[in-house]
Parts: sequence; structure tokens; C-alpha cells
Amino acid sequence: MKVDLTKINPHTSLELLARQLVEGFITGLHKSPYHGFSVEFAEHRLYNEGESTRHLDWKVYARTDRLFTKRYEEETNLRCLIAIDVSASMFYPAATQAKIQFTKYASAALAYLLNRQRDAVGLCLFSDTVHELTPVKSTPTHLNKVLRLLNELEQRKPQTPTNTNVARVLHEVAEKIHKRSLVILFSDMFDSAESADELFKALQHLKHNKHEVVVFHVMDNQTELYFSFEDRPLEFVDLETGEKLKLNPADVKQTYQDEAGRFYKALKMRCNQYKIDFIEADVKSDFNLILQTYLIKRANMR
Repeated sequence: MKVDLTKINPHTSLELLARQLVEGFITGLHKSPYHGFSVEFAEHRLYNEGESTRHLDWKVYARTDRLFTKRYEEETNLRCLIAIDVSASMFYPAATQAKIQFTKYASAALAYLLNRQRDAVGLCLFSDTVHELTPVKSTPTHLNKVLRLLNELEQRKPQTPTNTNVARVLHEVAEKIHKRSLVILFSDMFDSAESADELFKALQHLKHNKHEVVVFHVMDNQTELYFSFEDRPLEFVDLETGEKLKLNPADVKQTYQDEAGRFYKALKMRCNQYKIDFIEADVKSDFNLILQTYLIKRANMR
């Protein structure tokens, strides 16, 4: 289900929108090569001959004439922490806030799908420090809390320039989640650390602690990666430091593209080395890519 962020009604319930995104995605699965991914009701599984009949659900058998075994949370639940960068650069572009909007809707759809499958979800909001870290739970009440926090993301726009310290936060998260989990990170990865190596060490820390990791690199590719601006003098403002610079984009475009490309390739290469899924999440990309990536990772963690 391709969604145009500019056409979403801001008054639409986030839960309703998340449900529409997930149901549209699941409908699409059954018409695509990915129909093999499990999206069935997570509380039951088909009975295998020879198993104990202790947990058979006879009410379901009476309705369907098929034998199903009840599944319990400790048998089925995956634990997932969605970590969202809410530093100033994530509220770019100023006119649309497309990066944080994209992250909000993608995270809401993920949280809804996790809950639908009886998986447990938690939320971490951070910039240079952790602002919010919820427990990881699978209850409907907890889902409502997660969706409420996501719905309030725009209100977290910093009033003054703020840095990001993804590395520090990931080290902290790695130490705080004690059970093996799936960590899904939404960030533009603009880190204030002096060296990109610090960021790579933090990602490696999560893997060392036996967590599975998916990085969604949230970018407005047209301007942040390809530096496509009008060919006229413009003033650029660094959202994380407040520094201002007047220049003609054409004068620095090639240099900028080279530097941005090098960082992007290095980040992608390190993620591959650590067996971390690295997903290019352009704000104009399809939410289905995110839901599909989650299902693949979930299947691999069973």
C-alpha cells in the first residue's frame, strides 16, 4: 500500500491508519511472491500428529473441523524495541517534517503488526540522550501507549539546535535490554561523535549482546544525499548546531555527493559485516518495505 505523506489527513487516528497500512500490506502479501510469510493468528498453530492433545482447542475444532493447538506467549513472542532518533535533523524539511512523519507512520504500522502477532513491542526515543524508554510488552493497553507517544512525535521538535549521539544511546540500549530482542532503529545517522567508528562500535555492541538489528536510514534522498537544490545562492542552516552558511549549491554539489556517498557506503558495509539489515528509507519510499523487512527478520528469529 503506497502512501503519500502529503495526503494523509492529520486528524485521522494513528491506530486506524496503522491498521489500514497493515491490512493493506497483508492483502498484498497474498497476491505476491511473499505470501509464504506467516501472518496468521498467533495464538494457535496446526496440530501435528503424535503431539500431546493437552492443549488442543476443541472450540476451534467444532467451528473448523481442524485441530489447532493453543500457543502461549512464552512460546510465540518476539521482543522488539523500536528506537527513534528525535534530534533536530529528523524534523527536516521544515515545511513538511517528512523524515519524522515517515518514521511515525512506519513505526505505528510496525507496532500494530507486532501486537497483532502477539509479539511484544517497546519504544525508545532519543537524541543525544534517551528521552523515553518504555517496557517491551504485548498488551493492547501498552500498544495504545506506544501509539500515543508516536502521535506526539511532532511535539518533540527541539526549540533549539540539538545534536544526535546515536553511538552513546545504542551502547546504553544494549546494556538495558537483557533478553534477546530485535532492535529496529530509525535514524538519519547524523552523529555528533568525532569518528564514525564510534557509531560502528555501538552497532557491534548490540550484535555482541545477541540482539538482532535492523537500521532504517531515514533520509530525504533528493536533498540530503544528492544535494538537489535550485541553482541560486541559498542560506543553509545546520539543524543540529545552528550554524549558517550562504553558498550556491552548484559550487559544492559534487564534493557534497562524494562525502555523503562515502559515509553511506561505509555505513552499509559495516552493517553487512555485522549481519545488520541496512535499509535505505527514503521518505518517499514504500511502507511495505519496512513491514516486509520485519517479517523476514521475525521468521529468521524463530
